[in-house]
Amino acid sequence: MNIGAPWPGLDEAEWRVRHIQTKLHQWAIDDPDRRFDDLFNLVADPAFLTVAWARVRGNRGARSVGVDGVAPRSIVFGKEKFLTGLRDDLKARRFDPLPVREKLIPKSGGKLRGLGIPTARDRTVQAALKLVLEPIFEADFKPVSYGFRPGRRAQDAIAEIHYYTSRSYEWVVEGDIKACFDEIDHRALMDRVRDRVGDKRILGLVKAFLKAGVLSEDGVMRDTNTGTPQGGILSPLLANIALSVLDEHFVDAWEAMGDTHQRERRRRKGLANYRLVRYADDWVVMVAGTQADAERLRDEAATVLAPMGLRLSPEKTKISHIDEGLDFLGMRIQRHKKRGADKRYVYTYPTRASLASVKAKVKTITSRRTTYQSLDILIHRLSPVLRGWTNYHRHGAASKTFAYLGAYTWRRVWLWLRTKHPKATVRDLQRRYLNRWWPEQDGAVLFNPATVTIIRYRYRGTNIPTPWATTTGTAA
Repeated sequence: MNIGAPWPGLDEAEWRVRHIQTKLHQWAIDDPDRRFDDLFNLVADPAFLTVAWARVRGNRGARSVGVDGVAPRSIVFGKEKFLTGLRDDLKARRFDPLPVREKLIPKSGGKLRGLGIPTARDRTVQAALKLVLEPIFEADFKPVSYGFRPGRRAQDAIAEIHYYTSRSYEWVVEGDIKACFDEIDHRALMDRVRDRVGDKRILGLVKAFLKAGVLSEDGVMRDTNTGTPQGGILSPLLANIALSVLDEHFVDAWEAMGDTHQRERRRRKGLANYRLVRYADDWVVMVAGTQADAERLRDEAATVLAPMGLRLSPEKTKISHIDEGLDFLGMRIQRHKKRGADKRYVYTYPTRASLASVKAKVKTITSRRTTYQSLDILIHRLSPVLRGWTNYHRHGAASKTFAYLGAYTWRRVWLWLRTKHPKATVRDLQRRYLNRWWPEQDGAVLFNPATVTIIRYRYRGTNIPTPWATTTGTAA
């Protein structure tokens, strides 16, 4: 960019970034051994910084502040000055990441996990780094991983498990990596990054983010000698780079088993066939074999992960039969008889924990403490929660669950109305707030989960295009 020239608009910047990303991705595909040397200038490029800043300021965490006390959403009028200063610091090598601010958030089982919140400057540089590195590493990632990858979603992973467990892959290893994001070995991770990146300035920047440290909620500073703190924009990509050792090991084994006919011959000889599906640090290995084969593969996975500094949790890593079922990404996957028939099918439906979670949100929104607000505001708060949850689970056998959730929500809203208007009669409340007994006010109608149509999600296999697909058609 010429000195004094205006920063590019977002549309122009996005076009330029996508054009360069497509080139990087294609070069990485064409030459699997290529190491990219001149990438740092792209991180400091105005187009990449503009797109990075738009993503930082437009995501859900834009109101969160880092250790500097500045939230990205608060930077409105000084955007160009902010980005110009950041670009100057990068090019002069004055940029140095600050520690992330730790925020403890609840997780399942009543436990807490730490979420690292970087500063606005650090988030922008991380986003620019991701724009540069992601198309390169996506060329190497295997099709069996789905978490935090462009164009891929949890439903793809669930559909693949459903596909194979419906075809004699009856034993399942449910893997749980102990404190995955906290224990990744930095040296092993950087070695994998170096396989593709030769630019020492990029490597130094990635390492600086890994070593930036954490400021805990009680004000104690901790070094980060291992792991990649959850919450950073770059962290999911780095975690996928580290965990791809597992993907590569099991994909190599899968390809060595040959095609469908060769795998059938293996089974006739008593040999096991198996396939991995991974979503971030949650993964399963489906086994067409015996329980002993599943136990062997569990130990094999532990051996593969050990060089990355990762360990399996003995308590949470389970081996189960598909007739017993498994919980994965909020869905219960289990084989049982179809009602009125003798044949057994594999079904997917919401887990009890997932249903309990959305019920808890509905209960909180409709508590006594919220009766000061009007019904239309309550509806505007409830509907997105119900719509988001049902849209995620609409691909499973969830019609009865949706009906139950709709009835539960109606009861909670009705009790909320009775609490808000203790002297009103049932007829008064019905006339004022209920249209055919369904809550409505001033054009705002409560979303009804029971009206959601169930649509089976189709297993896409390897036919998932990347955002940088060229005319030759590349798919991850």
